[in-house]
Amino acid sequence: MVLTLCSFCSFFLLSSGDGGRAWECLIYQKGKKLLKKVKTFFVLGTRPEVIKLAPVISSLSREKEFEIKIVNTGQHRDMAGYFLQLFGLSPHYDLDVMAAKQSLFYLTSRIIKGLEGVFSQDRPDLVVVQGDTTSAFCGALAAFYDKINCAHVEAGLRTREKYSPFPEEMNRVLISNLADLHFAPTPHSRKNLLKEGIEEEKIYVTGNTIVDALFQVLEKNLPFQNEILLREIGEEENLKIITVTAHRRENWEVGIEEVAKALRTLGERLPEIKIFFPLHPNPVVRDKIIPLLSTTSQVFLLEPLNYFDFVKLLSRSTLLISDSGGVQEEASALGVPVLITRDFTERPEVIEAGLGYLVGCNQNEIVSLATKLLEEREERKSRLVFGDGQASSRIVQILRRFLKLDFSPFEEFTPR
Repeated sequence: MVLTLCSFCSFFLLSSGDGGRAWECLIYQKGKKLLKKVKTFFVLGTRPEVIKLAPVISSLSREKEFEIKIVNTGQHRDMAGYFLQLFGLSPHYDLDVMAAKQSLFYLTSRIIKGLEGVFSQDRPDLVVVQGDTTSAFCGALAAFYDKINCAHVEAGLRTREKYSPFPEEMNRVLISNLADLHFAPTPHSRKNLLKEGIEEEKIYVTGNTIVDALFQVLEKNLPFQNEILLREIGEEENLKIITVTAHRRENWEVGIEEVAKALRTLGERLPEIKIFFPLHPNPVVRDKIIPLLSTTSQVFLLEPLNYFDFVKLLSRSTLLISDSGGVQEEASALGVPVLITRDFTERPEVIEAGLGYLVGCNQNEIVSLATKLLEEREERKSRLVFGDGQASSRIVQILRRFLKLDFSPFEEFTPR
């Protein structure tokens, strides 16, 4: 056993000398007092990252042993900034990397360079990233370059298809090889990590923090703020509502157009339905959707919704059609069936629960299955397959356990 310097707390720790870092940190004075606060940086830059990390940031901010700082990469400039404000969060650093029609090469290099500047002037003890975005990958890579420990929220999701989704699948695979702690949302995610050789003692099944955020918003029970939703839905019951989202890069060429044509057909065949489509701000997506659907009377094209309106819309929906990963998790907790407009999903739990259907961007299959589900309209059965609303509490407990501040037994999330 040898003494080495721990990048987690900047004090000495015991290690076996085999090159691996230990978490048994010598960070206490007499009386078990923490010598310094653990400076924890949350690196984020997109709407889903803000929503999924907000409950963790909020919970960890209440722990006096941690100093929290938020680094906004600006990957999705308007959306991330708006959602930070919505959750009452302010970034300490803003990399402002967003540029029109930027390539992945440009985006990645800008974020890495920005993080280098931040870490050089204000070095964290721990970096927390979430999911599979380019911001998350760059956060983990920058932490590795600077020999800073990294925790990965929503670890272990896989399609096993290198380019689907692109670049997210390889982003999360690479993050798993860079991170020191892995917060897997489900037992299935843990199995994926174990198959890849990630040490079992570094993996914790916490549930997904999106369910924490979802439950917190539902408790508020706020009325719609969007004028179109307020007018077309309000508090009226028994409406047949389809909610649609689309943004995946691999669907930009042809897939999005096929989905739009399917929605147009559904609107023509089923005059009693209402289709609400919050548009992603990316001009590539908007330029494909608007010409095809702007004249279909049952389709309402919306500007990006605030999270409260989106959750309320989803909770009132009969069916979801989406290529989003996070929305699959929210829909399952609400018992809303989802047509997944992708060829693969890293969330097989939603299919196993009987709430998800992989349809790709096949126009005929979307129309056929959507019609069937709308006509059957079975009683909604929510399934907590992705979380129970306590994921952020589990993550905080794990971090405290590593600092020897919490000795209570850890109870992992069990789907139900």
